[in-house]
Amino acid sequence: MTLPEIAPPTCGPPESVLVVGASAGGLTTAEALRRKGFEGRITLLGDEPHLPYDRPPLSKQVLSGAWEPARARLRPEPALRALDADLVLGDPAVALDAANRTVWTESGRVLGADEIVIATGVQARVFPGQPDLSGVHVIRTLDDAVALRTELATARRLVVVGDGVLGAEVAATGRGLGLDVTLAGPQSVPMESQFGAWAGARLGELHTEQGVTLRLGTGVRELAAEAGRVVGVLLESGEQLPADVVVVAIGGVPATGWLVGSGLTCENGVVCDAMCRAADGIYAVGDVARWRHQGLGALLRLENRTNATEQAVAVAANILGADQPYVPVPYFWTDQYDVKVMVHGLVPAGAEIEVVEGDPAARRFVALCRTDGVARGVLGWNMPKQTRLHRQRVADALALAPAG
Repeated sequence: MTLPEIAPPTCGPPESVLVVGASAGGLTTAEALRRKGFEGRITLLGDEPHLPYDRPPLSKQVLSGAWEPARARLRPEPALRALDADLVLGDPAVALDAANRTVWTESGRVLGADEIVIATGVQARVFPGQPDLSGVHVIRTLDDAVALRTELATARRLVVVGDGVLGAEVAATGRGLGLDVTLAGPQSVPMESQFGAWAGARLGELHTEQGVTLRLGTGVRELAAEAGRVVGVLLESGEQLPADVVVVAIGGVPATGWLVGSGLTCENGVVCDAMCRAADGIYAVGDVARWRHQGLGALLRLENRTNATEQAVAVAANILGADQPYVPVPYFWTDQYDVKVMVHGLVPAGAEIEVVEGDPAARRFVALCRTDGVARGVLGWNMPKQTRLHRQRVADALALAPAG
């Protein structure tokens, strides 16, 4: 793939910035601009009517009922007012002219700015060919979480289709609500693509001990229905899993449909250079951004809260003239039952695993993940402080890697 060739800005700081997307990445961009002294006009455009809110609690605290939806807001209203930004909510962007830095919205607004930041995230992937059935849910937005929570209040059997981080978290929350939960997916263990087989097997043991039925290593053929409502999930193996509610958690699709004809390169996200620039005066942050990570020598797109905010801070600096590559140590975490698992870096398939602190049998450990003797990632299980200390090994390896 040919990366965009973009000359660094030669003029002074912009007078206006339009941020398309009002979740964590978009809001952090606006806040970072203000912290760095930007006094120009900021417009924050969001497709949902809600004030900016956090997504990680949706599959846990909000879904369980431990939090009311308003508690997931990223900032109280006084803090948003102090930002001195034009907040335009409930009006999705539908088109972009990158050359003229102009955005059109669903309601007919035409918004222009000196610099535009794309922070539209991802959309939940639905089950292929999925009919419009009641009882079938995805969970990406606050409204999704509230609707699912309402149905789970009267349900008994929950089937989660998808064995990644979101599916595993929803399964854990469902068990906490006392539901009969089955987790189905094609991987051999939960979260294998994020954790690797070794740690994924331990996560699978935890779910089994907590009462989740695992049906892994086989695909889902179709959703079974009666009278327009889902009643089960039919696996490729021929087994049918009975269900009152089904959650489809099979990943996200970068929200780039509105960018068709914009002049930007979109392939598994908005393709950017090492400074997260997609074109002259156009940047991307968060789940939608696929940028050149110089330490890894590859294009990278990360779907997690930490990257969204760290990348937003880097982009704000670049808008104001820093012109520095964004070279983070990838990081994410997940909370399931009484376990917090953190990963700094990546866990490549087939990585060599060395426990450097703690004991897996006690479910408190830190494991270093190497390929060809090089530290690629560190995984911590209920040892957050110790895990952060070992992060430096991964950072050092990235720093020594040739720029790609």
